[in-house]
Amino acid sequence: MWKRLGIFVLNYRLPLLIALFAVTIVMGFFASKVKLSYEFAKAIPTDNPKYREYKSFREKFGDDGNVLVVGVQSDKIFELSTFKAFYHLQQQLKKVNDVEDVLSLPSSVNLQKDSLTEKLNPVKIFSDSLSTQAELDSSKAVFFNLPFYRSLLYNPDSNAYLMGIRINKDSLNSPKRSKIVKDITVVVNNFQKETNIPVHLSGLPLIRTVMADRLQKEMRIFLIGSLLLSAFILLLFFRSFSTMLLSLLVVIMGVIWSLGVLQLCGYKISLLTALTPPLVVVIGIPNCIYFINKYHSSFIGSGDKKGSLVDMVSKMGVVTLFCNISAAIGFAVFGLTKSAVLQEFGIVAGISIMLIFVISFILLPSVLSYLPSPKAAQTRYLNNKLVTGFLLKIEGWVVNHQRTVYAITGAALVFSIAGIFRLNTVAFIVDDLPKTDKIYTDLKFFERNFKGVMPLEIVVDTKKRNGLSGMRALTVFEKVDSLSGFIAAQKDMNRPLSIAEGLKFAKQAFYEGDSANYLLPNSFDGAFVGEYLRPGKKDSSNKNNLTKMLSSFMDSSRQTTRISVSMADVGTKQLPVVLKKIRERIDQLFDSSQYKVQLTGTSITFLEGSTFIISGLKESIFWAFLLISFCMLYLFKSARILICSLIPNLIPLVITAGIMGWMGVPLKPSTVLVFSVALGIAIDITIRFLVNYKQELPVHNNDINLTVAATIKNTGLSIVYTSLVLIAGFIIFCFSSFGGTIALGWLTSVTLLVATITNLVLLPVLLLNTRKASDLKSNL
Repeated sequence: MWKRLGIFVLNYRLPLLIALFAVTIVMGFFASKVKLSYEFAKAIPTDNPKYREYKSFREKFGDDGNVLVVGVQSDKIFELSTFKAFYHLQQQLKKVNDVEDVLSLPSSVNLQKDSLTEKLNPVKIFSDSLSTQAELDSSKAVFFNLPFYRSLLYNPDSNAYLMGIRINKDSLNSPKRSKIVKDITVVVNNFQKETNIPVHLSGLPLIRTVMADRLQKEMRIFLIGSLLLSAFILLLFFRSFSTMLLSLLVVIMGVIWSLGVLQLCGYKISLLTALTPPLVVVIGIPNCIYFINKYHSSFIGSGDKKGSLVDMVSKMGVVTLFCNISAAIGFAVFGLTKSAVLQEFGIVAGISIMLIFVISFILLPSVLSYLPSPKAAQTRYLNNKLVTGFLLKIEGWVVNHQRTVYAITGAALVFSIAGIFRLNTVAFIVDDLPKTDKIYTDLKFFERNFKGVMPLEIVVDTKKRNGLSGMRALTVFEKVDSLSGFIAAQKDMNRPLSIAEGLKFAKQAFYEGDSANYLLPNSFDGAFVGEYLRPGKKDSSNKNNLTKMLSSFMDSSRQTTRISVSMADVGTKQLPVVLKKIRERIDQLFDSSQYKVQLTGTSITFLEGSTFIISGLKESIFWAFLLISFCMLYLFKSARILICSLIPNLIPLVITAGIMGWMGVPLKPSTVLVFSVALGIAIDITIRFLVNYKQELPVHNNDINLTVAATIKNTGLSIVYTSLVLIAGFIIFCFSSFGGTIALGWLTSVTLLVATITNLVLLPVLLLNTRKASDLKSNL
């Protein structure tokens, strides 16, 4: 069948090439329409309870991840010139497009009791027209007498001060977000230059925007880098510009088709789908090497150009097909998970890998038929003394040192299994960044001075409409205040913000600003304070009224209230411990028959998402093994050969996991991803070796020893060259500034290196011990 397909491609090469380029133009049109994703893909499915709770919270109270924070640390902040610069910074930040509000020291307000109108009126603490140090000192004393702002806007122990910048949530999910963050950064840098006071920026808008923009920029660089590196290796191997350019044309068309598929599937370029084009290059180049290598070796033997091209297609077509199927399976199994981000990546990568086979199968023989016959210099690599000597040594080990091979393999497995027991599953929101990166160091600044900026939300539902109205609400807020005190005492959590804090602020104002009365109203003074908090007809729309602020912490039905907490990025291992403590305290304070209390927010969805992705990736490894096993069983029709083929590919995964354990590399989404990807690519080597072994058997009268030796010599050359391309292609990811991308690069390279060794050494040893050549029953 494959011989007939080869003849068909050569006979209809011109129409096929025209069709191929026409489809590429169409796919290029769709590729030009693809857009970047500015929404962070859901790591957990929409029917997940945690996601539903988070969605319900956002519908009631708005987004919790749209605040960017600015921090400074200086004992000169209350010097007049410095304070004016700080005030000017706040004014400039408010002018940035899509910045909705800035909460800071210069804009802080105090509440003044108006006995005539029985209202608490907000009054700015720091006048816009401050002109003397004495005025500033007076306002400073008022500010420090207000416990409401302590730990929220300043840390009295470290002279650290914070600004909260609220950004329009719709703009954060659009292309405008990069410009917003850039404009804020420019304003902040100007303040730093003017005052020589270091400024720190953090918050989810900054972290997400900068990391996404940086990673997408890196992916473009890596795509170009992988193309250039592949071009160099191809030129080094084949000594032919035409062969190099032809191979590059194959992968460039593959990249265009992959982007077209992305658009046709209705997806956008996300942090994961951005990996597809470089992966297409890495996987497409080996296709070219195997096809061209077979063409050259056949041509040397026969001298017949057309016959050699037909032989290339007939011998390598089925091998490459099953190799690409196995590689596609390694990615496509992600589509079986319920995580949208993994599904998109798996579907696009799986389809793209199969399409690169179609491109290779048509383009290579068709274009090679138009090119001149290969010259002696272009086939000299087939007799490379260095590689040939290396393969002869492998042959010697396979034939003469089988026990040693088993012993070394066993020792490596024992070492690796010991390392696996040291594996740790943990992820942080910014753990992919170097410890010296400014995003990381700035986040640590806020964790040291304000216990972090990661949002955690607690929603208290009274299960009754108007359950938070009147004097009965005091009972609820007493519980809220008690819970807030417990949370504030935790090492990695700041004092929460809630209506309880607002009521304490109001009571202090009611008692003429005495800080000793920063307490919750009790049953005695609650009625009096409540009168001052009730909005009148004239000021009901006043945006500065305290009740306006408090309304963002209570839903319209006065049934549900929120407690907002800023916490450190403690990681997925420590976070459940912290949440368990809070849940236990909640259960002590709130009777479940009267209240429903939920923990939600970005910190919760991050924990749930990381756990869900890791679980999905582990499951995908199982499915990849199962589906690849079916492919191998169909291809070779032998359970014994199936076992022989899987062992050399299971061992590299075990060794890689062991290395991770010994080196302290944790299991997280970016590292678990390696195993399915590497398995799908590494099995290619096994398929090519075994198919060639099967094809060589009749030539050597079913003599297994001679067949194994011939297979090592004939296929080993292509395997070595291809492995070098694959390893080099993934090594380029090690130049990333993100730990996850670096891990993907070096861990996959290690896995492929070990897989190359096990397939060239252990697999032949296993074949020599399987006795009967008749195990291979295939009609290939």
